[in-house]
Amino acid sequence: MEHRVLCLRPGLHRVRPGPGVFPGEGEAPCALLAARGLGRHLTGCRSPPMQTSVPPKAAFIPVLNIPRADFALRTETTFLLRELSIPDSSLIFRDEIDLAGLHRAGLLSLTLVDHHILPSADAALEDAVVDVLDHRPLEREWAPSCQLTVELVGSCATLVTERIAQGPPGVLDRTTAALLHGTILLDSVNLSPAAGKATPRDALCVSLLESRFPELPPHDSIYGALQAAKFDVSGLTTEQMLRKDLKTVSGDEHVLATSGIYMDIEVCRALEEATTPALQLQALPSPWPCVSAYAQGNTLASRKKVLPILRAALGGGPGSAAGPEEEAAPPPTPMNSLVEESPLAQAVPPVCPQAVLERVSRMAAEQPPPDSDK
Repeated sequence: MEHRVLCLRPGLHRVRPGPGVFPGEGEAPCALLAARGLGRHLTGCRSPPMQTSVPPKAAFIPVLNIPRADFALRTETTFLLRELSIPDSSLIFRDEIDLAGLHRAGLLSLTLVDHHILPSADAALEDAVVDVLDHRPLEREWAPSCQLTVELVGSCATLVTERIAQGPPGVLDRTTAALLHGTILLDSVNLSPAAGKATPRDALCVSLLESRFPELPPHDSIYGALQAAKFDVSGLTTEQMLRKDLKTVSGDEHVLATSGIYMDIEVCRALEEATTPALQLQALPSPWPCVSAYAQGNTLASRKKVLPILRAALGGGPGSAAGPEEEAAPPPTPMNSLVEESPLAQAVPPVCPQAVLERVSRMAAEQPPPDSDK
């Protein structure tokens, strides 16, 4: 049985014995959800457009192009799948399927969705690519036998929707429509002209999905929910938060990694406007736009005083929990300490031999004579 994989960039792979869909790695849900929709379309058609026929027993299997352990980092994707009652157990992840083994056995075809360049680790799979759907400028050439659908639209899910609309009726069900609908709205910033991402084709596909399934949620409702889920890290560990938006750049000898952690700007405002105690903050220049730095004028406001302000800003308690009392000043330094202002901290005066002899002579003269009876 041949396997074909649809490769979607933001994190979903689709593998199918026969033709397959294979997504690339990424942070958006576009690839994952588009792969699911395209896989369903290919299963219904049994043969991709402009392509040789697929064996009748070919299977189309969506595969997430991340390890299963990283699935929790795609918070907007996990939210949408949960809302549509799609269990995690129905998904296949990259570490659960041997694509290289399928390719060596001659059983693998790949359709790349939402990307068109395989990472170096997958370079051996390039000659298995038979189809590409992407919405970013083409950066490499593919063989004439590879079908290319590369269009500058706001969401790759738009290209998937268009292909499904050209296929046989009945392939598009409500669940697939809801996945594509939410993904297009999230990728295009709710079709906002001001964001500069949406195109007329994105809007047309959203209208198409809504005309076939009028019960789909309103734009603002689904976009707001997905946007909130995208930045919701409340269920992640510190390590997961650092990995969620991890980007790496590599050179000949070094690999640099950068992470972003989302925090409400209200925290900074709470510190600036605190009155119990007033921190007397003065803004300092910062080399990074995402980092705020301050000089604290009130040196008596220790961390014990600042922590309640932070807890209140994060919703964990009142900012005045420390009370109005001021922190006591530190006690004076003991005079026998080897610190500044202590006599012992001064240099030892010079000692000459004559002075020592005179001192010993005086001490001897002051001693009483020994008792001769003893």
